[in-house]
Amino acid sequence: MKIVITGAAGFLGSHLCDRFLRDGHQVIGVDNYLTGSPDNIRHLADNDAFRLVEADVSAGIPLDEPIDGILHFASPASPIDYYEFPVETLKVGSYGTHNCLELARQQKARFFLASTSEVYGDPAVHPQKESYWGNVNSIGPRSVYDEAKRYAEAVTMAYHRHHGVDTRIVRIFNTYGPRMRPHDGRVVSNFIVQALTGEPLSIYGDGSQTRSFCYVDDEVEGIYRLFMNGDSQPTNIGNPDEYTVQQLADIVLDLTGSSSTIARQPLPADDPKLRRPDITRARTMLGWEPKVPVRDGVARTIQYFRQLLAESKLSTRTMAEPQAR
Repeated sequence: MKIVITGAAGFLGSHLCDRFLRDGHQVIGVDNYLTGSPDNIRHLADNDAFRLVEADVSAGIPLDEPIDGILHFASPASPIDYYEFPVETLKVGSYGTHNCLELARQQKARFFLASTSEVYGDPAVHPQKESYWGNVNSIGPRSVYDEAKRYAEAVTMAYHRHHGVDTRIVRIFNTYGPRMRPHDGRVVSNFIVQALTGEPLSIYGDGSQTRSFCYVDDEVEGIYRLFMNGDSQPTNIGNPDEYTVQQLADIVLDLTGSSSTIARQPLPADDPKLRRPDITRARTMLGWEPKVPVRDGVARTIQYFRQLLAESKLSTRTMAEPQAR
């Protein structure tokens, strides 16, 4: 197949490029490097089955050739990013999704939307099933991301129902692993970089809020199976093992051997208190469930950041102020 992946230079997008290429597909990556990095796809430069198109999908997709599928992963995906780029986040979720859907419609290609657990907001139902409609503050500071993804789901289903486009929607829960940016504001990368550089670990609130952390290899495998064998209904892909933020901090401190202390900070507005996917659909339809335990995945991610910090001699002065995730 010939596959288009938007956000190809991002954390998840770059791993998806690797996954499709490994199975013999051709990949056209699209990215404008707003939050992606050329380093994430530099290893693909000599791969004849891959090419990159530098473009902002919110403005259009400069492709005029047959394709078989398009996976729309272009978007800021961390609070520190969508707080800095609120309008761009809304535009890529709306105009960008529409442009990708139009390309899929014209080419009779399969369309795959990267949605998020953020569509559930600060959930009043736990764990979160795909049938739950969510609890989102439509005018809060996080709404630029939450509502962009909710709209993206709505327009995807409209194209499926009205135009007959073959569509998929994945709701991604907290994912971590190599190629995360050290300053991207997500809790796993924050804790690891802070621990490795001897800085206090920033815990927002009392640390009792929960997240479900899925290692990137597991997440990408679930996404790949959903693209190949799923249906049009939203599907949670995430790890149902639930940890408090404090428990994650303890794991990072133990695995790094760091003497970093804990720095308590106020909980940001609309920060979800609970987060855990019900993955019954993914298990039943795709035969998928995560395999990498959190401690193992965190250990692998620590190794990545340790090497990155050694190579770049990254100082804490280069780190942006972290935000809760």
